[in-house]
Amino acid sequence: MSSVQKTARPVCVALTAGVLLTAGLSVPALAQGGGTANGAPIGGVQLEYLDRGLVAAATPQGVFLSWRLSATEAAEGAAGAGGPDFTVYRDGQPIATVTDSTNFLDPSVIGPAAAGAARYSVAAVVDGLEVYRSAEVAPWAQAYTDLPLDRPADGVTPAGEAYTYAANDMSVGDVDGDGSYEYFVKWDPSNSKDVSQVGYTGNTYIDTYAADGRLLSRIDLGVNIRSGAHYTQFMVSDFDGDGRSELMLKTAPGTKTSTYGPDGGVLSEEYVTLPQADVAAGFGDTDDYRLSAAGYYEHVVDLFSGWQDHPEVAAGNWPATLEEAFGIEPRYEYPLSDADARAMADYFMDVYAPSRSARNNLRAFEGFIVDGPEYLSVFEGATGAELETVPYEPGRGDDGLMWGDYAMARIEPGNRVDRFLAGVAYLDGENPSAVFARGYYTRATVVAYRWDGEQLTRDWAVDSGHVPMSNPFNDGPHGGTGTSPDFGTLTGQGFHSLSAADVDGDGRQEIVYGSATIDDDGSLLYSSFDALPAGSSAPGTVAKLGHGDAMHVTDIDPDRPGQEIFSVHEGATGAPYGWAMRDASNGEVLFGGYTGKDTGRGMIGDVDPAVRGLENWAVGLRSASGTLLQPTGYGTNMSIRWAADGTTQLVNGSGNQTPTIDDARRGRLLTATDTRTNNGTKGNPSLVADVFGDWREELLVRTADSSAIRIFTSTEVTDRKLYTLMHDPQYRAEIARQNTAYNQPAYTSFYLASDTDLAAVPVPDAFLLGALPALQRQLEEFIVSGRVTGPAVQQLRAPLDQAQRAVDRDQAGQAARALEKFIDRLGRDKPGSVERQARTMLERSATLVLPTLH
Repeated sequence: MSSVQKTARPVCVALTAGVLLTAGLSVPALAQGGGTANGAPIGGVQLEYLDRGLVAAATPQGVFLSWRLSATEAAEGAAGAGGPDFTVYRDGQPIATVTDSTNFLDPSVIGPAAAGAARYSVAAVVDGLEVYRSAEVAPWAQAYTDLPLDRPADGVTPAGEAYTYAANDMSVGDVDGDGSYEYFVKWDPSNSKDVSQVGYTGNTYIDTYAADGRLLSRIDLGVNIRSGAHYTQFMVSDFDGDGRSELMLKTAPGTKTSTYGPDGGVLSEEYVTLPQADVAAGFGDTDDYRLSAAGYYEHVVDLFSGWQDHPEVAAGNWPATLEEAFGIEPRYEYPLSDADARAMADYFMDVYAPSRSARNNLRAFEGFIVDGPEYLSVFEGATGAELETVPYEPGRGDDGLMWGDYAMARIEPGNRVDRFLAGVAYLDGENPSAVFARGYYTRATVVAYRWDGEQLTRDWAVDSGHVPMSNPFNDGPHGGTGTSPDFGTLTGQGFHSLSAADVDGDGRQEIVYGSATIDDDGSLLYSSFDALPAGSSAPGTVAKLGHGDAMHVTDIDPDRPGQEIFSVHEGATGAPYGWAMRDASNGEVLFGGYTGKDTGRGMIGDVDPAVRGLENWAVGLRSASGTLLQPTGYGTNMSIRWAADGTTQLVNGSGNQTPTIDDARRGRLLTATDTRTNNGTKGNPSLVADVFGDWREELLVRTADSSAIRIFTSTEVTDRKLYTLMHDPQYRAEIARQNTAYNQPAYTSFYLASDTDLAAVPVPDAFLLGALPALQRQLEEFIVSGRVTGPAVQQLRAPLDQAQRAVDRDQAGQAARALEKFIDRLGRDKPGSVERQARTMLERSATLVLPTLH
């Protein structure tokens, strides 16, 4: 059964239609629907307060400018297409007014030299009033900028293998509350492994960089976290609602954080705090649980020595003797002596395992971690300082014996037991929770946590239980049902990623766990089954849709209500479909195709604007309604929203190939020279996300030598005016989980394509964290510049401080009254102490905060 623990949600700043335009930012209304009573909580979905995100880039046609529209600004107009007009400035002089988009091409500045000398800013104009002008930016010399990196030192494994480092997956978050993103970079060693691959790996590192490339912190996961795509997913979000992002991930004894100063020097180094029970048990920071080949042999001897005491053996579920399990005549008395246990270990490694598969070379098994403590840690984004560490749930239990890692022809200890997933989800419709999962083939577990700034609290936990086996050394647990009466059908349904989406329209996000979906409260919403077709292993039998490698969740077909799920499946003749389109609300298959083989790749996107909806391809290209358009599809590594017309493009290139962005109709749009994608044949960019500029996505890829992350932005001028995708709750959660295992694109909660009616795009009822502090900073800027002077300084500071304290206590009414006092003080100000335009800007800003508090 799942357990649900209710926790007080973090105090936040909420928005509806009100917008405060300060420093190019939107400061939202403070509450929704709570009245002004002192106890009325602040509501709305928690999203980031983001600055204007203005970027400029020199192109052959002139200087291209792109900037951000917030959801709060869009809320002032016609749904997603609303918001203010903008005045574009060059060198302090207005050169254009933009009404239909958030970008502009300045054709009068041509060439790198001229562009390098120019400075640009934009100002929002509301009711004819310029409410704020952004800071000036200098154009890039080309359509990208480099984020310098500090590559970790090379290393050597205990087996003597040398390894180097390359930048890998990324995430973004605002760690200091200033409205701009910092960058989280995972470093993978050259010997990182799939969970099925034998050998040592180097350590994994997670760095945090400021936008100028300054290293803020580094987390060394240590020797007890193996490196590879399945082991480490790092979730970045403002979990506690303080306006600054935290980092949450799996750790172990030996995980260490380093904080760096402005000069690059190390300010502090600390290991994560081991739980007191582990300290008392003798675990320490310098422990090394990696198994050598000899160590694994001893591990097997220990397992065999206590065979009769294993709970499944004692219960009569497994063979009473190892001889029976291996199908040989009895040889020894139980419990086994040390000599007999070693003899059985020799037989298992040298005879039995090779007889099952020629690939089973257990004498060479090394580099895995199959015991020792496992933790979940929360870190401060800006410094990397550990905030809390708790035991990871669930623990491994064993080295994979119960998980089926010894049961099939390929004997792979540490494989199925160490398949991890992670994500971020707005389970209550307002606050982000962190979601961590372990296993999917033969046991599926998912746990959701809330961080309130002081401690982790479990929202709920889901556990399918293990698929029962009659013989852990010779069975077929894949496709079976776990022991849990509520969640047993989750086994075998999970993918190498997961998604958070409000699939049932209740305002709260669910966890789309591959071929099943977990409701926001931790109950099972559905698990998808269908009948096996002719030509399959058992025609007419009802079977799970099962595991797959790629899944996409969004409004794929705009002519159907709600969202859809497009997925591929690898169950071959034992799966009803090789690919399928499902109704996301109930998991029912809308259309699909049986392939009889592992269908490993699939993708969706608006690649043909003449066809309604998002096209899908795995075996052939089809429309959103299932009509076959052509026999072949396009690339499946990663998609990107790059073009001006709202269509979808594909990121291609893997290994040592140069990444490209390609359009199905126009061909190649970008060649990302001297860069590389990640994760072998998967060909994943480090990140694809709307990190600045207009609503389109940036491409973030590492340079070939990993000296930098190169961030490309589209310079096609678009006439589409849409708020930043980061202010759609589903897209923001999807960006946080993009680094999970087999990286998948992020999708919005709404239909986003070339024919999207922007006036119909929903604007979230959101609160933007850090907004009230931004108003306070604007006031301080006016004070420093002499635009607010004398007694007005303290008389205006005081009510804003009161409002912030009320927000910290989650009291909308008190916050509203403090802001009313602030506005009243502005209106009563004597001439000269508050400059006229400053008064107008502050008054308008604060006034827009109030409507939803009454």
